[in-house]
Amino acid sequence: MSGERFEFGIFTFGERTRRADGSAVAPRERLEEVLRWARTADRAGLDVVGVGEHHRSDFAISSPPVVLAAIARETARVQLTSTVTVLSSADPVRVFEDFATVDLLSDGRAEITAGRGAYLESFPLFGLDLERYDEYFEDRLDLLLALRRDEDVTWSGTTRAPLDSAPVHPRPVGDLPVWVAVGGTPQSVVRSGRLGLPTYLAVLGAPDRFAPLAELYRRSAAEAGPAALASARLGVTSHFHAAPTSQGARDEFHEPYAGYIGQNMPRVGRLDRPAFEAWAGPRGALVVGSPAEIVDKILWEHEVLGHERFLAQVGLGSVAQDATLRSIELLATEVAPAVRAALRHDGATSAVRA
Repeated sequence: MSGERFEFGIFTFGERTRRADGSAVAPRERLEEVLRWARTADRAGLDVVGVGEHHRSDFAISSPPVVLAAIARETARVQLTSTVTVLSSADPVRVFEDFATVDLLSDGRAEITAGRGAYLESFPLFGLDLERYDEYFEDRLDLLLALRRDEDVTWSGTTRAPLDSAPVHPRPVGDLPVWVAVGGTPQSVVRSGRLGLPTYLAVLGAPDRFAPLAELYRRSAAEAGPAALASARLGVTSHFHAAPTSQGARDEFHEPYAGYIGQNMPRVGRLDRPAFEAWAGPRGALVVGSPAEIVDKILWEHEVLGHERFLAQVGLGSVAQDATLRSIELLATEVAPAVRAALRHDGATSAVRA
């Protein structure tokens, strides 16, 4: 794969992890920080900015398209995606209209990333039956793809009223890409592959454990035919923090990240320094360190997974704003160019050998 096609970006849920003194950043303050992260990413040359959906007091973002519309007016080039839109508990017509609007405001830069959601708070909030969790997603993904394909939509399913030649507007500038985010179930990657939908793997465990899923995704796309294979793309999302030195990055990130894990993954328990170091090691899922160290990890993950897009989750825990901005800039100005150069070199070497 040519390094020119490998894309880099950042994303956030606007989380409000509590600081050591027990306080939490206010939602308005966090949203202003998110806008600044997006401006920095755009200016520094990253490809993608994403925001995710939660309906809890410890997150500031419940409506990705509203936040992305604000980002659209403050940026010029980055793709604007949801990470994710919880499609199982959303009306696909409303989702399509919202993101078509973002696409118009951003001159064709909007994307949708559809997911079932790792958190389930949206289901009771919107009066939905958790026992139909998988049914909701499959049914509503089918409708979303129909909405993207047809201006006047005829559709019937099992989770909402049918549509009969229903006009759905506004229409986006372009195709309005739809990605799917999966957490690690084979059925999910098979579905995405067969549909030819670009797909993210949320790498929160050992990356090499996801290799069979990446292969299953590509095989499913190939079996579905040339069109599905041509449109299939694989992305990886990871927790991320960069600093000029490896030790500096770890020292700066451990305590804030331990707070984030304690609040959002209570089953893990207290993330002590040895466990943190193991997660951040050369074959661990946590992408933290110096630019050179991070380049090595992304290249190794690319060998294992063959992905074409890397999204870094930033602003985790109570990391200071200046450190987060520096981390974003390092991703854009040092990590991304080095990874692309290495992939270009590998591609040229392979072509010569062939």
